[in-house]
This record gives sequence, C-alpha cells and structure tokens, in this order.
Amino acid sequence: MALFTATTFPSLADSRRLDLPPRGPDAENATPLASRLATLSLVDRETALVRQILSGNVHDSTRTLSTVLVRSVSTGITNELQFDVASDYLSVGSTKDPLLIPLSPQSAQQVADALRCVLPTRRMVDLIHAAASLKLAPMPIPPSPQMTTLAAFTNHNGLVRQQVANATGSSAPDPKLVAGHKKDVVITPRLQLSPGKVAIYGWHQTNGVAIQPLYLGHTDRWVDYSQCIRLVSRTVRLNGHDRDIAEVLTNSTLCGMLSDEGPFIEIRYPTNVPAQPSQMGQDGGKKQVVTTTSLPGGLVWKADAQWKEQVADIELPDGVNVHVSVPLTPGTPPGQPLELIVFSLPNGNTIEQTLGRKRPVSPPAQTNAPGGQDPYDWHYDIQHIAAQTRFLRANLPGRTIALACVGNSLHSWPAWRKKYGDARTLSVLEQVKGMFTHRPLQLTLSSHSGGGSFIFGCMNALTEIPADWVRLVFLDSNYGYDPALGHTDKLRHWLEGGSGRFLCVIAYNDAVALLNGKSFVSASGGTWGRSLAMRSDLGKSWEFKTTTDPDFQRSSALNNRVEFILKENPGREIFHTVQVEKNGFIHGFLSGTTNGNRGYVYFGPRAYSSFIGD
Repeated sequence: MALFTATTFPSLADSRRLDLPPRGPDAENATPLASRLATLSLVDRETALVRQILSGNVHDSTRTLSTVLVRSVSTGITNELQFDVASDYLSVGSTKDPLLIPLSPQSAQQVADALRCVLPTRRMVDLIHAAASLKLAPMPIPPSPQMTTLAAFTNHNGLVRQQVANATGSSAPDPKLVAGHKKDVVITPRLQLSPGKVAIYGWHQTNGVAIQPLYLGHTDRWVDYSQCIRLVSRTVRLNGHDRDIAEVLTNSTLCGMLSDEGPFIEIRYPTNVPAQPSQMGQDGGKKQVVTTTSLPGGLVWKADAQWKEQVADIELPDGVNVHVSVPLTPGTPPGQPLELIVFSLPNGNTIEQTLGRKRPVSPPAQTNAPGGQDPYDWHYDIQHIAAQTRFLRANLPGRTIALACVGNSLHSWPAWRKKYGDARTLSVLEQVKGMFTHRPLQLTLSSHSGGGSFIFGCMNALTEIPADWVRLVFLDSNYGYDPALGHTDKLRHWLEGGSGRFLCVIAYNDAVALLNGKSFVSASGGTWGRSLAMRSDLGKSWEFKTTTDPDFQRSSALNNRVEFILKENPGREIFHTVQVEKNGFIHGFLSGTTNGNRGYVYFGPRAYSSFIGD
C-alpha cells in the first residue's frame, strides 16, 4: 500500500513562474473587459480571453507558481515528486480588478500548450487542496440558465473576492496557493472514451471533501461560473531530477503519485474536435436506437424491448472489443451507484459466444455462417453471460446492473498482455469505466479461464486496488496469481479496507483431470493449485472456515466476504466451462451476501434458462 503526503511552498525562482509577458500599461481591467465581451458568442468570447491571457493581462497569482511536494512510500521504497501549480485559477485583469474566468477545455488546453503546462488530474486537485495555505469554502449559487453567462462569472467572482478579503484583509490574494473556491477542469483516462466531453472535479469543502465527484456529463462546450482552470507546469522534479509530467502519468509504477485512476495514454484535451449532439431515432417502431459521438466511431445503442435492455458494441485500439449492456430503466434513482460487471473473456471465445444464445435441437445441415462464425457452434451454449446477467437484474429489482464483456482480437488475454503490457490493460478498464461517468460506479471484475489475466494485469499496474472495485470473481481463472507480484498483499489490504468488498474463487481439481487420456496442467500451475496457494496465503491473515463433502471444499473468511469453492474430481473430468454454465457467473456476483443461492444453486440446473435469447 502506498502512503502519500503533500506539502507546499512558493516557487520563487523566475524559472518557476509562468512564461507570460508583463502586463501592459494599457491592459484592460476585468470589469470593462467583461462588459465588452458579455454579448459575444462562446467561441468569440473565448478567442478574446485567450488573447488577453497570453498577452499577459492576468492577475499575479495566476502567473506565480507554488510547489506541491508529494512523497509516496510503497514496499519500502520512497519516491519524492515536486510539481509546480499556479497559485490561483486563471484570471484576467489587474490586481485591483481581477476576474476568475471559466473556459472550455479546448481554450484551456490552448493556453496550457502555449505555456508548457497541463491541466491537473483528480488526485492532483486533492493534493493541491491539501497543500493550500488558503482554503476557501465553496459558495454555490442557485442553478439557472444564467450560470453560463459572464454576468454569473462576475457575480461569483465578487463573492470569492469578499471571502478572500474576510480571510486575509485584501480582496486579491497574494501569490500563495489558494483552493476550494472553484471546481477544476481536469484530465482523466476516461476522456479516451468520451471525446466531446469536459471532465470536472473538486470544489473541496474546508474539511477536504469534494462536493463535485469526477463528472463527464457535460459537453465540452459547457462553461459555467463554477468551473475554472488551474495550470500545472509540465516539468516536475522526481527524486531531484527534472522530468516531463507525461513520464510520470503514463508510467504504471509512478503514476499513482499523481493519478488515482491508473496510468494515462493522453494527458490533454483535443483542441480541434467540435462537440456534436446526440441523435435519436426509431428502429421499425419497436426498438429505439440512440446514436452518439461520445465514443470512438459513433456509438450505436440498440434497445431490446424483450429484455428491457440496451446494448452497444465498441472497438478500442489494439484490437480490444467491448460489448455493453445496460437496463433500459434504471433500478436505482439518479446519484445511486451503478453496478458495473466487467467480464473478461476466456481464451478462444468471441463476445458473441460468451453472451450465448439458444441452439436448436436439430441444427440445419448447412451451418457455415458469414464471417466464419457458426451460429450453432457449441461455444454459444457454455457460458450464457447475457442470460445470467438478465437473471440478476430480474432478481435484484432495486439495483441497476450493467455488463461490459471485454475481449480482444487475439482471443487471449494472456497473449494480449504479453504484447501490450499491464499499463495498457488497466487503461482498457478505465476506458470502459469512462462510459459510465453520469453516476457513481461499483465495479465487479469477473473472469473465466484466461480472462483472469486481465484482472491480474490491472492489479499489476496499480500500487493498490481502488476503492470502487467492490468484487473480484475468478471462475477457474486465477492461473496468474503470484505473491511475488504483490497479489496477496494487494488483495489483503483491499479486503480489509471496507466491509463491502468481496472475493469469490471457483475452481476444480484440474491437476488430476485428463484430456484425451493425458494430464494437461501441473499440480501447482492449474487453478486448483493456484487456488490452494491463494487460500493458504490469505489464511495467514484471517482464519478460514472450511467444510468438505465428496463434491466440494468450501472455505470462507471475513464474514463470508471471501469464498473459495473447490470442486473435487474423482472421475478426472473437465469442468472448466461447466463451472460457469451451472450458475457460476450468478454466484460470483452474489457470493457472501444474503442473496447467495437464492433462486439458484451453484453447480445446479441452469437458473437462467428463461432468459436465453435466440
């Protein structure tokens, strides 16, 4: 587990000031400037404001940088990083008449590029607030159509100036780090899947708790009085050496110092992508189709009235493909968590096969389908993840459950990880999460077979398992478990960090199983051996209660939040896919709760048969 501390001190060297020209003697004060720009369109207004900023017409607290010092201690290694941040949000005008000025992310990025800066991450906003010498309480004004106007910007600016005067005796803060009075426009890995959006976070109360969680619900043309721009120098000092901030944010080992969302691929907003509205249409009068540009290539949602769900298929870089399914009618009110199950595919299976479908009793003689996929192939009848998800929704009506099946063109997560690495694996997960920025997430990572490699790859790229991961499910898929990679410690710290976190491991004795009369895994290398090792390692921290019968070893700990179900195999059979088919996916999601084995029995008859589609 990494421990972080943050402090701040002003950067006095000239090289630590923003590279802006001096404010000219004829530069406008904020009040007449705001009056002159009030009637302009957003594009014209921001063009004028960017020109004012880059010409040097800014308050001194904008150009003066403060240094935030971050130390992390993880596995006995201490790293120290310093990053320089503008002491206040972007403002125009003089010391006597300044105006904190909200901008769109494109205009903010234009300014940042010109000054060799970036916008902050969510963690950086937290660190800045923790280190600020002047912490102001947020002062929201009632929402209205006027909140995006210069009049609202000016009114709120007056409230902030009065706060500063009350705290310091002057309506304009001196060049010390001040925070809490605005939300931040931030960068986040989720923007990779949400072009055309702005990411907003912050507005910390004086106790350090942010009012605004990370939010990507607005288009990138939404600019209101509450969101402002904080510039961060691209040059950071890592253990005494200057580095570009991109080297830290894109590094799976170092990124945790500045990011709580894993490594980044891009650390900037696009500056030339126009916002485009969503479009609505009808498909034959029965199925609603929604087309939106919020995902690469134009995402098409197709609504299915029979199953009361809408689905979409997305192609990501490096051959990654994702199928997403969400209920048409949310089971929980807005603001309540959406429960997202990310299911990583087994080796050899396509997404269509993983979702499953009915197979006729007597298939037609000709079964070669276009595209090389046989619709009557047996692979379609071994997992039924779509039907098992529908069973969960039907039996948990007060909850909103979404599904994202993630696969790749290699049909193997171990092979894909070997080619692209753990940091890229985690970025896939962050991009999937980025589809659901409109409400808080509770994340279940579930996997079968080689799909467990996806989960371990994400874990490897993180210093600790995030709090929004609430459940990990290994359905005969924990081949990659390795204490030497920190898996035991990460699992233990994560499980001990909250009572709402669950681990479910299901495996069978594959060490004795025979394929064509021969063994195919070693005693330690298969999921039987890996599960015994995982249970033993975790058992050093907690006491497991174990019951045995001729069919199963069942072990649990932490008030049943940790469960191992290990199937005995006296007949030396192969139960690899059967464990999923016989309600394994359902049980993985409900293990350790009062709903476990309610309406179904693990390794019993299919409880979801009525939910299988054609």
